[in-house]
Amino acid sequence: MKKILLLGNPNVGKSAFFSRLTGVHVITSNYPGTTVEFTKGYMLLNGEKTEVIDVPGIYTLEPTCKAEEVACEMLKQAIHEEIKGNCIIINIIDATNLERNLYLTLELMEQEIPIIAALNMWDDTKHRGIHIEIEKLSRWLGVSVVPTVAVTGEGFPKLIAEIPKAEALKVRKHTYEERWKDIGKVIGEVQHLEHKHHTFFERIQDLTVHPSTGLIIAGFIGYFCFIVVRFIGETLINYLTDPFFNKIWLPILQKLVAILGSKGIIHDILIGKLIGGQIDFVQSFGVLSTALYIEFGIVLPYIIAFYLVLGLLEDSGYLPRLAVLLDTFLHKIGLHGFAIVPTLLSFGCNVPGILSTRILESKRERFIASTLISIGIPCAALQAMIFGILGRHGTVPVLIVYGTLFLVWAVLGYILNKILPGFSPELLIEIPPYRLPPLTIMGKKLWWRSKKFLAEALPIVTGGVLVVNILFFLGIFDTVTKLSAPVISSLLGLPKEAVIAILVGFLRKDVAVGMLVPLNLTVNQLIVACVVLSMFFPCIATFVVLWKELGLKDMLKSVLIMVISALLTGWLLKTILL
Repeated sequence: MKKILLLGNPNVGKSAFFSRLTGVHVITSNYPGTTVEFTKGYMLLNGEKTEVIDVPGIYTLEPTCKAEEVACEMLKQAIHEEIKGNCIIINIIDATNLERNLYLTLELMEQEIPIIAALNMWDDTKHRGIHIEIEKLSRWLGVSVVPTVAVTGEGFPKLIAEIPKAEALKVRKHTYEERWKDIGKVIGEVQHLEHKHHTFFERIQDLTVHPSTGLIIAGFIGYFCFIVVRFIGETLINYLTDPFFNKIWLPILQKLVAILGSKGIIHDILIGKLIGGQIDFVQSFGVLSTALYIEFGIVLPYIIAFYLVLGLLEDSGYLPRLAVLLDTFLHKIGLHGFAIVPTLLSFGCNVPGILSTRILESKRERFIASTLISIGIPCAALQAMIFGILGRHGTVPVLIVYGTLFLVWAVLGYILNKILPGFSPELLIEIPPYRLPPLTIMGKKLWWRSKKFLAEALPIVTGGVLVVNILFFLGIFDTVTKLSAPVISSLLGLPKEAVIAILVGFLRKDVAVGMLVPLNLTVNQLIVACVVLSMFFPCIATFVVLWKELGLKDMLKSVLIMVISALLTGWLLKTILL
């Protein structure tokens, strides 16, 4: 089977390009590092099934981070397969940044593998007064050059027609200086710039990266996002999910209760305990009552709201500017500004956030970032439950939880930066232009992320509730509760039954927070419990990714840091609040 590799600098639209060629939906964003591992799809080329691979972005063939190592290794495999005539490279170039992108193009041409160059984001060149003579550039490079717009599909029919014509070139190895000398020469011949006045977006860009105004704007945007997520989430709950569960699903379950005789193990597993003779969607803890209500009635509305806001930040181009703005602060905790991207992704789910730490250069940075994410960044599902349980007591308890997690995140990062050998390199990042987020892509991204969340979460939640009910029935939790009572009660000031929620947090933290409700905790006890649950062991999916990314030894170190930090923070909070 023929193979096509999509190679290019970060943030040149490779993921959108891949989706356009294959129809496979992948996350695309207006910031570098969206692709941290390769993705495969297929297209028909002259009636023949052809494999297309979206490779992580690279600036040169000399890798500086794990994502770039993956890209270079895939290129080596492609060169090996080219002996059989099976592989072609599509070099995707940001047409608005031709000079910077051509360095990789020249390196690829020296690999003696068939190449086609796609000048992507071609529409933006017109907006920015950039004129490129395509035919002259194609003659100079000796390969086909096709202008494209991946978001709309412009130029793709011509690109696909050119793929079978691609041939390997015989280009000698150049030195670093020779390549830049050649690039300067060709840019002078094929590219012409037209003077343009600052646009509205360019003026906004200046304000958002300047320290005196950028931090104020960042604070405003953060508060605005908080308000929007809460408004959309609560609106969906009040007008959609709660009416559905109370008016449609509850009568169905009540009939089931009558059929089962209101008791027995089957009844307790499916419906759970009746509270005052009635089904309580939060406290009953049955597979068909609490498990479904938590995921669809409480968590999903906030997940939708969060991913909508995250998509807006991603596709507008604000995230790279936030990285530049926070670079100095993040250096104090052993990271650099670009670590803000995996950190923000983790507010949706810790798993893609930790995978995104591959864009960081050193193993030390990836360890610090992954550990801090697991401890101090609550995922969207967990946040939904924190909002749902503490939000009814006002804004202050919610802010105490977030403030504590942020403080732990910053202090722990500062300590790790001091005790771990090594340093944080300087931030080198492409700043994309501000763009109006394309509604179609935002809608597809929201649908894809929400669907993926449900596919991953629903089996674990229902299975987790089922397992917990069986363990309750067998009396195993009674033994665990007695053994751990001294730690839970004395150290954290929580009732011994809270240990069950903490253990269930290993499966799903949102379900674990839901299990705190029947315990009738005070507000301050709920604050302590939510903080400890957020910081304790990561959920099982995050645990597996940590193992994969850090290795067994560093993963165990990270978990040890989590346990000690969670218990110490819980004890401090208990001492202050209880």
